[in-house]
Amino acid sequence: MLPKQKVYHGILQELRNYIEANHLQPGDKLPSERVLSEQLQAGRSSIREALRAMELLGLIETRHGEGTFLSTYRPYHTVEVLSSFILQRNSTKNDLLIAKRIIEKEAAKIAYDDMQGEDIGQLIDIVWDQSLNENAKHVAFFQYLFYKTENLLLAKVWQLMDEFSYTISSLSYDESFYLRLIDLYQGNHYASIEELFHDLPVKNN
Repeated sequence: MLPKQKVYHGILQELRNYIEANHLQPGDKLPSERVLSEQLQAGRSSIREALRAMELLGLIETRHGEGTFLSTYRPYHTVEVLSSFILQRNSTKNDLLIAKRIIEKEAAKIAYDDMQGEDIGQLIDIVWDQSLNENAKHVAFFQYLFYKTENLLLAKVWQLMDEFSYTISSLSYDESFYLRLIDLYQGNHYASIEELFHDLPVKNN
């Protein structure tokens, strides 16, 4: 027999294959545990555990008296679930915020070489946009910088970290930080970007 964990992981993969092979869409009903057990040749207890994991992640929903149905995938729900487990320790929270700041610093440095006058204008508009709250302004500002890096993987990693950190607190930098970074871009002071991020004051709301 395979270890229980491997059986459990294998069933999750089989369930994914089943959903794809049968072209199931959000709102479609899944077979019962008994039917899945027979079709996937796995124990009902293992099937049940796999379904519970999928329900926890918001991939399926159980309706009393009706059965189990595919849900519309909500990435923010997954982030909230994972953060409830991963971010319980203060040291882990601090590590996340430090790592996020490092990635933002590197993005600011990578974007430097491709920063044009129109880009400066876009960043200034974001800073002075009164329709954005502090957190939304921070996200919009760095989304633009990550766009300029043309590094999709780096942008995805930052986005995930930002979503995690948002479950801790609303995180943004002081307005003077964004204006100072814009000044460094305008004045071609690449070396000063590192200094700007060093001992950066953070506002936790």
